Amino acid sequence: MSRLEVIPGLYPDTYQRHSLHSPEAVWTEKNCYGDLWIELLHALKQEPLAMLPFTLAVDFEGDQWTFFKPSLEELRTLYGIDVQELTVWRPLIEHAIEHLGAGKLISTEADAFWLPDTAGTDYRTKHTKTTILLNSLDVEARHLGYFHNAGYFELSGEDFTQLFRLDAGPSPEFLPLFAELVRIDRMSHAAPADLAGQAWGLLKRHLDRRPTTNPIQRFGERFRQELPHLQAGGLAHYHAWAFASIRQAGAAFDLMAAHCRWQAGFGHAELAAPSACFDAIAQGHKALILKAARAVNSGRPLDASPQFAEMSQFWEQGMALLEQAVNAPR
Repeated sequence: MSRLEVIPGLYPDTYQRHSLHSPEAVWTEKNCYGDLWIELLHALKQEPLAMLPFTLAVDFEGDQWTFFKPSLEELRTLYGIDVQELTVWRPLIEHAIEHLGAGKLISTEADAFWLPDTAGTDYRTKHTKTTILLNSLDVEARHLGYFHNAGYFELSGEDFTQLFRLDAGPSPEFLPLFAELVRIDRMSHAAPADLAGQAWGLLKRHLDRRPTTNPIQRFGERFRQELPHLQAGGLAHYHAWAFASIRQAGAAFDLMAAHCRWQAGFGHAELAAPSACFDAIAQGHKALILKAARAVNSGRPLDASPQFAEMSQFWEQGMALLEQAVNAPR
């Protein structure tokens, strides 16, 4: 079988990431699902900044922050891209041959143990669930091109064999991983101003879905209670907790700030002020994740209440400024 390729001409050594994943971003990586959509849209010559209003609704859930994901209906509205769950009733490799051959992409949960782009963290060291998006496939050469986190990558050989369980055979103990079909055959490219206008409507919608009480204030109270347990659990436990909490919050507000800056370029200069508030929250969480890691490693006390108080104030101010902007007569 020849190489199957949905988006042609993508190679890791020449792939140019979107600016949301540039070294200048406060959080270079956000979360696996959001990141792959940023890069997929970028590779399709779409503007991922338009889809980001959904980050306004992130909330502190008690033991974690919202694992933010773009709405599938909004992806259809903005870009004409259709996403549906894939019923994995046979080996994933067979589905990949079927659907990549038909010009459809597949996003799927995967084991980061077999993803070479995670070298230095998970690759060949620990089994961690993540999400990747399959773009190119060569079964004979055992080669895969895929989107993951902040870029586009390739794997082959044993990684390919293990990722697709080619030598494992059927097993009643194996639970198929969640996967989705991504159809781009009806994709549309709106003019930038029209896209911004559609995104403005989404911004109003998600502003109404924001938490009813200050989530950063609630997070600060939980952090104070949680710190002794984090110190007792050690760094490995802390990193898992921090990914689910500090990183999700910081990355979400990093994206919201970027969306506001983008909208400011389409006649909404008043969004510069809330953007600065959300930037401050993203920066504050970046500082917090490092301070807390040092406190966990050393076992020393950490009073983060001033930092949480400041970020809480920025949340209140940013939301108030944004509400004023979106409800202003135009």
